[in-house]
Amino acid sequence: AVLLLLPLAAALAPQQGHTMGRMAPRMGAVEATAPDMAPRQTKLDIPRVLNEVNPVDLTAVPIPAEDKELRETMLGRAYKRCQTLTSIYAKTFYLGTRFMRPEQSNAVWAIYVWCRRTDDIVDNPRAILSRTKERDLEEWTDRLHMVFQNQPLDELDLALAETVQLYPRLSKQPFLDMIDGMLMDLPDKGKNRYNTFEELYLYCYRVAGTVGVMTLPVLGAAEGYTLDEALSPALALGTALQLTNIIRDVGEDLLRGRIYLPLEDLERFGVTEADVLNRRLTPQYKELIKFQIKRARAYFREAEKGIPMLAEGSRLPVRASLDMYSQILDAVEANNYDNLRKRAYVSKLQKFLALPQAWYRTVECPKPEQSQFLEYYPGEDLDKYLPYRGVPPRPL
Repeated sequence: AVLLLLPLAAALAPQQGHTMGRMAPRMGAVEATAPDMAPRQTKLDIPRVLNEVNPVDLTAVPIPAEDKELRETMLGRAYKRCQTLTSIYAKTFYLGTRFMRPEQSNAVWAIYVWCRRTDDIVDNPRAILSRTKERDLEEWTDRLHMVFQNQPLDELDLALAETVQLYPRLSKQPFLDMIDGMLMDLPDKGKNRYNTFEELYLYCYRVAGTVGVMTLPVLGAAEGYTLDEALSPALALGTALQLTNIIRDVGEDLLRGRIYLPLEDLERFGVTEADVLNRRLTPQYKELIKFQIKRARAYFREAEKGIPMLAEGSRLPVRASLDMYSQILDAVEANNYDNLRKRAYVSKLQKFLALPQAWYRTVECPKPEQSQFLEYYPGEDLDKYLPYRGVPPRPL
């Protein structure tokens, strides 16, 4: 186990030449520790690194499929760039991918970068000033269709196009659903408040649950299971990760005028929007966040049932990502539930120390058990909290 974990030491070491800052609250936000919630500045030229051409520039010429030599040359660079971008903007997620086989990690990095670029259309600094986001997303959708037709327009598109060719069960639908999720974040067309958890669940599915659906064909199913059986836990994991993002980022989201905590939950615990907007850490607010943490952990426990369903080589990356990301909830608790003025931070050492236990849990991987939701919601309508609530994706 120790030898298995050694390659991650380099990944955990600070990278030279970059001061990382948070670009967006949703897709793999980069860690920051400033107590006033102000994102740190970055020395990285984000638009230049993310895009060789504008992500919605449909005037670019598709990379010809028949020029195999050119494609092969570009593909090596493309996967390397995807790896670099994933390591920068999704550190915890990236650490999990380091346990995958090379062809798997390449595919997952390509998927992540597409998701990152999609999110960037709505939430990066340049996009905040843009008034063409809706049109940009429409053109980005057209570009996605071209990727699935094996007509990529740049190296990063090429990485995803190659992934689609290698994994034919990879469906276009979750990618389209994620774009719909980005529309929900548009200032004029989207939502900055969610009345119910059911509304928020739809958002969580679109911007995060879809990632589980995208990556499932890459991870593969264990003998005796099918991808369809593993789909519900994969959606639960995406929901758990997004709920954790929301809990962690309440203070930062206020800077964008957004409150993702369901208003029905605020009312239930006696918290007003004014309390949140004015960053009042009241006893009622603490109880509200305690409840949100319980809900997120319920989804994490639901997601755990899917780990034995995955191919053996895919279990450790998922288990490690799940364990390391759930530590954010522990950090919120350690901050006395103050996510209004403090940002929950998990150190590199804490992440590293979680890896041996993650490895052991995959070795002693039990068969799926009954849902754990009863532990958290006795007497309530459980259907309200289970995956697929009104948003089942198309079958893979």
